[in-house]
Amino acid sequence: MIKTEVSYLQVVSDILSIITISICFILKIPQILNILKLKSAKGISLIGLLMELSSYTITMSYNFQSGYALLSYLEYPIILIEELILILCVMYYKKFLNIYGLFGAGCYFLIAGSFLSGVFPKGFLIFLVPLCTPVGASSKVVQLVEIIKTQNSESVSILTWFISAFTNFTRVFTIILDSADTALLLNMSINTVLSSSVMIAAYLYKPSKLKKERID
Repeated sequence: MIKTEVSYLQVVSDILSIITISICFILKIPQILNILKLKSAKGISLIGLLMELSSYTITMSYNFQSGYALLSYLEYPIILIEELILILCVMYYKKFLNIYGLFGAGCYFLIAGSFLSGVFPKGFLIFLVPLCTPVGASSKVVQLVEIIKTQNSESVSILTWFISAFTNFTRVFTIILDSADTALLLNMSINTVLSSSVMIAAYLYKPSKLKKERID
């Protein structure tokens, strides 16, 4: 009976993981398209994106070196590719594409490769993973502050932040069922709340058609 219940829970976990991974294929796409359409990155924090990138990279490397089931973290490499494209778009429209940006990109790929290849021992990642919670949370707080400060979320995609909140929420359940890893569980729980907060702020500060008509 217990084995049957465990197998059912594993099926539920796998289904949630597949849903999460599938949705992550389009997580950042609405945001990228929104920037390209408007030709502007106003209201989007580059610092927040870079913090988010570091958090994703460390978490993916930790899962990989820990030997966790691929389904439990497959969305990370997908999100990382989208995140890098998004950062490139934001840097372009904020005019940060220069020699310093190229140097920073080189450093990132060197460090990320070292994490995944095992050049840095797993113990180092174990030390860094708890830091992903405040870093990932801070990246969303920075984005939230940017929206409130500019009082304009025209370039911010509400759909992207909805998907982010939803996938973080589903990951809370899959982590509980798969590994019950406290560090990962805390990280996802906090990110669920903050992603939802950014989504709400983006909605509240989205310029309405009425406002645009008045300006015109």
